[in-house]
Amino acid sequence: MKQFIDTHQNQLINTLICLCAFIIIRFLIAKAIRKIGRISDINKVRTKLIIRYVTILLMFICFGTLVYIWQVNFEDLGIIFSSVFAVLGVALFASWSILSNITAGVILFFSFPFKIGDRIKILDGDFAEEVDILDIKAYHIYLKKDNGELLTYPNNLLLQKGVVIINKEDNDETTEGDYI
Repeated sequence: MKQFIDTHQNQLINTLICLCAFIIIRFLIAKAIRKIGRISDINKVRTKLIIRYVTILLMFICFGTLVYIWQVNFEDLGIIFSSVFAVLGVALFASWSILSNITAGVILFFSFPFKIGDRIKILDGDFAEEVDILDIKAYHIYLKKDNGELLTYPNNLLLQKGVVIINKEDNDETTEGDYI
């Protein structure tokens, strides 16, 4: 054990620094996201979801840094990584719609154009009704029509279509709203 520590002292110190930096950066970013969520009155579940996405991204960056610190020989791991990346590439290509909805959910979180409880009108030819927002998830948004029907609407379509936020005081008539 002592020989290992003596041989790899620089890598161990750099690994410790990398892990400490990961923990500190994750803490600071999570604190900033929580503050944005609190200021914007965003649902705590959505805030936790965004924090989880950022943590996963930071973990990949930390893993890449550790691989660089320990100077892993990629020739030995080449077959494993190429197989994993091939499977991931096919899976991600097959599920591009899911990824676009997740990305749209993250964008909706940080741009916070509307929140749960708002009344909106989506300017879509197939769907041009006023609805209430019940919940905003990672992939889709839950909407409730006036007749009580519950709908799910993909997040990526909210970014592609025009959306009017209707004033809460004037729910009966469409007045000037905020366009997204």
